[in-house]
Amino acid sequence: MKTSRIFNNVVATNTVERPASSGLSTRNPSSRTRLFRTSTPAGSIARCDCSAADSVGVPIRTEVYSSGQDTNTLHPVKSLPRLIDCHVHLREPGLTQKATMATEAAAAKAGGIGTLCDMPNTVPPTTTVMALADKVRRASQVEDCDIRFFFGVTQAEHLRTLIDLWTGDSEELQRLKKSCCGVKLYLDHSTGNQKVEEELLEEIFTACAQHGIQIIAHCEDPKINAAAAAAVSSKDVSAHSQRRPPEAEVESVRKALALAGKTGAHFHVAHLSTAGALDLVRAAKKQKNNVTCEVAPHHLFMTTDDYATLGTLAKVNPPLRSTMDRNALWEGLSDGTIDCVSTDHAPHTLEEKQSGAPLDAPSGMPGTQFVLPLLLTVVNGGWPHPTSQKPSSAKLTLEDIERLMFASPNMIFGLGKSPSDQIQIDMDAHWEITKNDILSKCGWSPYEGWNVVGRVR
Repeated sequence: MKTSRIFNNVVATNTVERPASSGLSTRNPSSRTRLFRTSTPAGSIARCDCSAADSVGVPIRTEVYSSGQDTNTLHPVKSLPRLIDCHVHLREPGLTQKATMATEAAAAKAGGIGTLCDMPNTVPPTTTVMALADKVRRASQVEDCDIRFFFGVTQAEHLRTLIDLWTGDSEELQRLKKSCCGVKLYLDHSTGNQKVEEELLEEIFTACAQHGIQIIAHCEDPKINAAAAAAVSSKDVSAHSQRRPPEAEVESVRKALALAGKTGAHFHVAHLSTAGALDLVRAAKKQKNNVTCEVAPHHLFMTTDDYATLGTLAKVNPPLRSTMDRNALWEGLSDGTIDCVSTDHAPHTLEEKQSGAPLDAPSGMPGTQFVLPLLLTVVNGGWPHPTSQKPSSAKLTLEDIERLMFASPNMIFGLGKSPSDQIQIDMDAHWEITKNDILSKCGWSPYEGWNVVGRVR
């Protein structure tokens, strides 16, 4: 007698064993792959990999097929947990001509992202309890997006406030702490001029180690950057990569890793962009230090060659790097050295980006809406960049995306997110990113015109 049961609005009609050699997840060797038929008139068939389920049995990955078609030849719709972008600049308050929490949350949702971790370089900066409370209040009015916030520290007073926030027992401080995912340090100036006082760094690392506060840092050495900028005479926007050279990131990461090793602090390298810094992180991990890192999609898919087509739209901090650096980052994804992919979503208006001297244009680009289709294109065996060659090391699986944009940031920043909140992905959706697709308030994307495969349904 055939039995059936309801599971997430579908009816199980058949059960088949999954061979161990099928290439599907083998986290639970005794689990099975089940075929489900929906109760809707369409009568589609869904195959659920029940080995990839959370603690309450909600499947992390499923495959959906149209009724009456061969399930062995169709491209499936798959599901993942709603993703986390652990590095964004939502520009609210004070810079809302560029973006707001609501507009960027809508862009993130379209890209399959449900949690955003916002940086402190707003106006005012998030360096006081009052500023954090204001952001938390604003975020509470944004629907269908969990927005968390990094606290900023540039001087000793800010560090004292951070410690009070982490150790205070008042109901208000405890409420605000739940929305704070760590402290952001700028080791050189970037947008917002939030550079931390260098003589304060060891005290910050020591305090964060003592109180269990996660550190994330923008790593560039100010002295190396200053010397390089003085030595470069070109006014072309491509000189931006020479004025902030790879050596600045490598030296800054070296110093920060030394402090992390000395103090025991949990340290996360933001938007790592160079082969040299990657090697340092790889070595630190082998020494069992509490070190993690992230990479941004523009450093994975673009190089200094892209200045020729994008101009000032390609100006970011840290800047675009060489093809060699880009290829090394893919190797870092492959060997597990890189923990997260995050976008450093940093919108500016087109007028701001394209007015005045090229090197004076603000640094940053939007990214949160399109990072997932870029990565899915690689999962599908493709390469989204319209002119560059795909690196041989550019290989990803859906499991990699889940690790890089859900599991790892969830763990590193203590976000407490459940994988039961799902997104569905059409893995066979071939489409071109156009201006009409863009939901970010700034209205532009460096990926406009790129052809991608894979889209959130």
